[in-house]
Amino acid sequence: MNVKATVLDDQAIRRALTRIAHEIIEKNKGIDNCVLVGIKTRGIYIAKRLAERIEQIEGKTLPVGELDITLYRDDLSKVTNNDEPLVKGSDIPTDITSKNVILVDDVLYTGRTVRAALDALIDIGRPELIQLAVLVDRGHRELPIRADYVGKNVPTAKSEKIAVQLAEIDELDQVAIYEK
Repeated sequence: MNVKATVLDDQAIRRALTRIAHEIIEKNKGIDNCVLVGIKTRGIYIAKRLAERIEQIEGKTLPVGELDITLYRDDLSKVTNNDEPLVKGSDIPTDITSKNVILVDDVLYTGRTVRAALDALIDIGRPELIQLAVLVDRGHRELPIRADYVGKNVPTAKSEKIAVQLAEIDELDQVAIYEK
């Protein structure tokens, strides 16, 4: 695959996450009843970064959870030797019942990942409300799902791929469009 364009560099990602952090605080009138839940894998690191920024702004720590949606996907793939899906497990450090859960992911595309995450969350508890924060919204929705907080809208062709790279995994921060 060839890089068509870099749409966010490390500074742009930092600015986008700072803006999203402010929007979360404003929309929820503070963070007292909020929990951030990152969708594995990159959504977790974005959620942790958001929590850091919110703590810098509000002076309060926000719980951050990890959500594995493997068993809730409608395109479940078998990746182990015994033909079972590879489940990494969820880890949410607090009860989400009656909380404002902000679900965090790297890219919003068809909406199927978010649908799976909603199912997984409801199996864990009954939140007061669920909001969605994404670093990139690339369009092409197949389900009626939209993000409450978006770092950047990046219109793409279906033949293109958006790749989010984060320093925690990929050793650099950037978002690029690749041609297939």
